[in-house]
Amino acid sequence: MPLCKPLAEQRRFRGFTLIELLVAISLMALMAALSWRGLDGMTRAQSQMRQHSDEVLTLQAALGQWGADLDALATQPAMPNLDWDGRALRLLRRSASDPGEGLNVVAWSRRAVDGQGQWLRWQSPPLRSRGEVQAAWQKAAIWAQNPSDEGRLREVRLVPLEQWQIFYYRSDAWSNPMSSAGTSTATGLAAATDSQVPDGVRLVLTLPPGQAIHGTLTRDWLRPGVEGGK
Repeated sequence: MPLCKPLAEQRRFRGFTLIELLVAISLMALMAALSWRGLDGMTRAQSQMRQHSDEVLTLQAALGQWGADLDALATQPAMPNLDWDGRALRLLRRSASDPGEGLNVVAWSRRAVDGQGQWLRWQSPPLRSRGEVQAAWQKAAIWAQNPSDEGRLREVRLVPLEQWQIFYYRSDAWSNPMSSAGTSTATGLAAATDSQVPDGVRLVLTLPPGQAIHGTLTRDWLRPGVEGGK
């Protein structure tokens, strides 16, 4: 009987060497790192897509609210209806839920919040008398210039905004509302009457870089009952 096994049989039962184990572990670690980077990249891409989707939906909701406010414009005698003073657009609108609740004064403006320009919307509680409308109209102007803590509680932050402009469509032309007849002062009560409400309102927003939608965005509103496109 031979004392040693044949060389081929010894090789068949030989284990891995230390170098082979280190190479295998290194390859597995490399594959794990590459897989992690791929998953991390997919996660970041999904997060960015979700953020962009949220930004687009928020902007759409804000523009929808803008159009809804103008569509619900209330033209009451001896009451303010619509006014742009260069800082805020104020309007008197019917209640969105129940006409019996009264009227609301709504204001749209831009203000720096936490170091970034923001498009903001302010709304009064339901109003049922001319005196309440007048007081809310003045509060809206004050809110746009120097908001109090109470005024901030009634505002909604919408989207980041660098700047914005408003134009009225009157006499077959777009013009600066502040140079048009029938506008009011910042805190005065006399504003556009029913016959002076413009046929259209053009909104021009400049959205900052870094957003899902950036650059200049224009939105035109046509007064209900006005025929033809402008």
